[in-house]
Amino acid sequence: MIKAILFDVDNTLIDFMKMKRKSCEAAVEAMISAGLKMKKEDAMKEIYIIYDKKGMEYKAVFEKIIKKSNGKIDYRIMASGVLAYRSVKEEQVIPYEGVMPTLKVLKKKYKLVVVSDAPAMKAWTRLIMAKLDGYFDLVLTKSDVKKQKTSTVPFNSALKYLKIKPEEALMVGDRIERDIQTPKKLGIKTCFARYGVEDSKKPAIGKSGADFEINEFKELIDVLKKI
Repeated sequence: MIKAILFDVDNTLIDFMKMKRKSCEAAVEAMISAGLKMKKEDAMKEIYIIYDKKGMEYKAVFEKIIKKSNGKIDYRIMASGVLAYRSVKEEQVIPYEGVMPTLKVLKKKYKLVVVSDAPAMKAWTRLIMAKLDGYFDLVLTKSDVKKQKTSTVPFNSALKYLKIKPEEALMVGDRIERDIQTPKKLGIKTCFARYGVEDSKKPAIGKSGADFEINEFKELIDVLKKI
């Protein structure tokens, strides 16, 4: 019997990739207006090459783009980009369709927990901006457990706090290595959020290794009826 549901945040509860893309587009447009010597499509391509190498939270991405384009750092250009990025980001941190009503239903029966690799401040900021912070009984971040979800530590910490067995928990997430493979090592049931993965990187249906797969967040209610 499932007693608790564990959730990833980015690309599971919140459409992080859409937020990132829209924010970066606004930043690039602002930087070009301020003097960036690069076409928008080329700048976006370079940004995502850097993100692929350094991670999506890499902070020096605009600095690298400006240096590559203009030969040196220009703080007017960088400030223009950062301000535009932040402005649009605040508008784009929104939950996927169906997240809020589904969480309302689930909260009546289950303990709801966030297990995120994001630093505490970023995880809480996104949850608050998306108006999701009030749904969870526990929010565990990298800042809290000092380990990422490639380790079983975050999941064990959640189980210990909730005082439940692994088989009494379901983990929902979009990253196969961290949200599916690691919790399965402990015996936690898993649900792959297919909607949170880009089509080019999405595995074939049934090939994620998860116990269950969903194409929309609201399908989680039907998944729980099967367990």
